[in-house]
Amino acid sequence: MIKTLLFNYFYQAFLPSQKGNIGCSFFVIMLISNLHVFLVIFEVPFYGTCNQQKTLKMKRLFILCLALSLVSCGENNGKTEDPNQVTDNDTIVQNSPVTIPEEELTTAQYEYEVVVPDLEIAWGMDFLPDGSILITEKNGDLILFKDGQKQQVQGAPEVYNRGQGGFLDVAVGPNYESDGCIYFTYASEEGEGEGGNTALMRAKLENNQLTSKEVLYKATPNSTRGQHFGSRISFDGQGHLFFSVGDRGDRDVNPQDLTRDGGKVYRLNLDGSIPQDNPFVGQEEAVKAVYSYGHRNPQGMIYNESTGEIWVHEHGPQGGDEINVVKKGANYGWPLVSYGINYDGTSFTDETSGPDFEDPLYYWVPSIAPSGFVHVTSNKYPELQGDLLVGSLKFQYVEHLTLDGKTVLAREKILEQIGRVRDIVQSPEGDLYVSVEGKGIVRIIPKQQ
Repeated sequence: MIKTLLFNYFYQAFLPSQKGNIGCSFFVIMLISNLHVFLVIFEVPFYGTCNQQKTLKMKRLFILCLALSLVSCGENNGKTEDPNQVTDNDTIVQNSPVTIPEEELTTAQYEYEVVVPDLEIAWGMDFLPDGSILITEKNGDLILFKDGQKQQVQGAPEVYNRGQGGFLDVAVGPNYESDGCIYFTYASEEGEGEGGNTALMRAKLENNQLTSKEVLYKATPNSTRGQHFGSRISFDGQGHLFFSVGDRGDRDVNPQDLTRDGGKVYRLNLDGSIPQDNPFVGQEEAVKAVYSYGHRNPQGMIYNESTGEIWVHEHGPQGGDEINVVKKGANYGWPLVSYGINYDGTSFTDETSGPDFEDPLYYWVPSIAPSGFVHVTSNKYPELQGDLLVGSLKFQYVEHLTLDGKTVLAREKILEQIGRVRDIVQSPEGDLYVSVEGKGIVRIIPKQQ
């Protein structure tokens, strides 16, 4: 009788969900089908005194509990829970970071033409509606390239030109046609203390001069260290500006401390005010402009129109450059987790991931030293459309990353050995422009179809 009850209970309540757990199911069926063997093993007689019958009932109850507990090992369709997986409407989405080894890196041939020659380190560039190009030179010069001529723009901000610091990014505001606003990031000595830190300025361009200049944000404290100022600027199409500041070479202090600048991505309204839905607005002493933290040195930032997200890439140490999808309030783990090591070959962490940290979408080992970032939407380059282009300072090429949604499928070198690539942008007309240190700005010539 008890064997029949157990078998029916197992069959009706559990078996339909056990397609992925044949081993557990088989064991339980064998247990139930051979119940009398187990009773003999337990030395339980089938007939006897009242005490023996009580003992028999207790042992049968024990076997019932054992059987049901074994059946429970088949929960979740026999799958073991994976901490790197998240579920959405019962659909499992793998959330593991991806890398593609160097030996799988291919090469594609592209021609280019030099558009703006003889630039030293053209750190950032952007296009005005009339097709002219605004260019920041790291040394502090602001150049307007118009009608085939370079013109020096007057009134550029004073920059702290030390190490990796200087005149950094430039971005024409999304409402430029109506308000004329242009945004800049640069290393600045403004404020207390020796050295400098990253600042964000808004200004207008009138008669080849910057006017209406406003410093919207200045990171503190100043430091004489020459590393990791960031910085890139992007807009989300919803009235917000994002910009990055590197950890300023103080990795063990700045990136994980929300009361300090450095190692962060920031979000502001276009006028420089702080959005009230920023993640740390209600947190005492936290820097209210911070949107995400635990970054090392982001020098590439895009708004991915396909996903509606801000994406950054950032320098790792020796190995461990990353592409990250910026999420509200997320911690990207630097320096507690990393795929890189110290430059002297020693390790500073044994962890590459953790439950409190956001994993990268993609990472590079070895590092390529990424700078400049674009999501190609132009139909002038159908073989690149929908994919990412990343500049490499270290290996002196542009890297094409083939995308499928948020997964990188392949790597390809283009413009190999062109020089240290500092920035990449797509013009309003859909052409791709690349800033190369010591060479200038070049246009990638579309392939003939």
